[in-house]
Amino acid sequence: MSILVYTESENGKLKKTAFEVASYAKGIAELMNTSVTAVSINASDVEELGNYGVDKILKVDNDKLSKFNADAYAEVLTQAAKKEESKVVVLSQSANAKYLAPILSVNLDAGYASNAVKLPIIEDNFTVERTAFTNKAFNQTSISTDVKVIGLSNNAYGLKENESSATVEDFTVELSDDNFGIQVESVDKNTDKVSIADAEVVVSAGRGMKGPDNWDMIEELADVLGAATACSKPVSDMGWRPHSEHVGQTGKPVAANLYIAIGISGAIQHLAGISASKNKVVINNDPEAPFFKAADYGVVGDAFEVVPQLIEKLKEFKANNS
Repeated sequence: MSILVYTESENGKLKKTAFEVASYAKGIAELMNTSVTAVSINASDVEELGNYGVDKILKVDNDKLSKFNADAYAEVLTQAAKKEESKVVVLSQSANAKYLAPILSVNLDAGYASNAVKLPIIEDNFTVERTAFTNKAFNQTSISTDVKVIGLSNNAYGLKENESSATVEDFTVELSDDNFGIQVESVDKNTDKVSIADAEVVVSAGRGMKGPDNWDMIEELADVLGAATACSKPVSDMGWRPHSEHVGQTGKPVAANLYIAIGISGAIQHLAGISASKNKVVINNDPEAPFFKAADYGVVGDAFEVVPQLIEKLKEFKANNS
């Protein structure tokens, strides 16, 4: 019996979340005195998972799985869980995993706890601490089913190196046409940009930028920091930025290590969507902006003066420490 973990990849490369869920699974394995088995689908760099506590890797190579399909991927994990006799399965809280986990739970007749933020308490009841009410509170969820599925909240546990000698095993799955009832025709992505979901740093801006023509400054700051760019809902509604960059309760959730908000007042819906970010920096010329109450660091000033100076200082720092 091992802890099973689904390690996501994109274009053959494992995502950061893959190493975080592996780290988390290793923590559970130590509590339960067992091992960790990872499932990777069409990834090439799987050996690196051994650095984060994975003991065995089931490597699935299948052209039919080149595009994410929740039903088919759930079937892969179902067969892997049964092969390994896994009683605990760990996934991330990515958009894909949120589709996948409920189907997997039904397949395994398992209880599912999403948005986990800590290792479970395994004595007496198997209890998972989870976020609730858009990260404003926590609840304790006990899972009584034989098999348990856990969705780890992004950036909640972190990466913890724990080197193991991972063995790699080719894993062939039996898939039927029923597993492909929904077909993905194509996927259009901005491949040259950092994904908001995977970014360690996010630079976001709002109506304080006064118009789309001023976004070069935001993109330059993001480029210096290796960050993703994002925006508030009014900005995307006005067409200044694509809707794919809209973050907040009604947009994409952000759980970055650093979230920089420039010219964003801080409506409650926006704050709810970025509350899981660890460090929030706000730049706004209005000292009464609601965002300052949620900020870890705040700069009261004109963004058109502050941001260019910040870019200059960051470039100097990088040049002196490269």
